[in-house]
Amino acid sequence: MMQAEGKVFKYGDNVDTDVIIPARYLNSSDPKDLAAHCMEDIDKDFIRNVKKGDIIVAAKNFGCGSSREHAPIAIKAAGVSCVIAETFARIFYRNAINIGLPIIECPEAAREIQAGDEVKVDFDSGTIYDVTRNTSYRGQAFPPFMQKIISAGGLVNYINEEN
Repeated sequence: MMQAEGKVFKYGDNVDTDVIIPARYLNSSDPKDLAAHCMEDIDKDFIRNVKKGDIIVAAKNFGCGSSREHAPIAIKAAGVSCVIAETFARIFYRNAINIGLPIIECPEAAREIQAGDEVKVDFDSGTIYDVTRNTSYRGQAFPPFMQKIISAGGLVNYINEEN
């Protein structure tokens, strides 16, 4: 069973890839280098405060902008276990799955969960549980093949495991 559990960092609409990982850092493809600058243009304290397992919650169109894979890589390398949003930009959604970053769409959870809340996510059922507020939400569960890709750490690892 795939799960995520952590403290929430909350953002609004249209968090674009230039904010997730600013273009000035794209000369590196090293996940640790990218993680060091994750979210710094929208939240200067993010990288100092994020802990392994924490969760990003955002509003509409998370990951819009350029199609760089660096954005989900930076988020994952920073220790984030899941991103919950009302909606995701399509290319970000695909890139997140490709690199093994769990994401889940759930408009109600994205609106109601607050920064600092402790949240658990069960990817098998799509259930999002806000421990702090004792509320639960039904997000879009991943199909089994997508869970396998994420569990493998991304599409390339999944393909290599299958062969």
